[in-house]
Amino acid sequence: MVAHLIEFATNHYLLAGAFAILLALLIATEISKGGRSLSTRELTSLVNSDQGVVIDVRPSKEFLAGHIVGALSFPQDKVISRVAELEKHKAKTLIIVDAQGQHAGATARELLKAGFTAAKLSGGISSWRSDNLPLVK
Repeated sequence: MVAHLIEFATNHYLLAGAFAILLALLIATEISKGGRSLSTRELTSLVNSDQGVVIDVRPSKEFLAGHIVGALSFPQDKVISRVAELEKHKAKTLIIVDAQGQHAGATARELLKAGFTAAKLSGGISSWRSDNLPLVK
């Protein structure tokens, strides 16, 4: 299979080059959307070592239905207006969690602009659930 891939790339070097450039641009765009993405394991490690704070940006109703232990509820449309409340956590990494990881990047980007260290949970709370990690109500 690898031999076929190499043969294709050498026979169609323009297509392979265009693909490589587009892939690099896609990766760069995703990375710039709001800091780094963390796995559930990385999130747990940061929180357990008291180096991270989980900021849950889902609506309050979803937060109350189940959230990560110790998470702070900051609905996405209110995070920027409530940024002063996060000042006491400025020395830590703010880990943004949403439902599926699609909107956390925008919030993380705003917090990065405000001078915080921010990251997002890859896959959001759904990845947390899929790893069978606990939620509290």
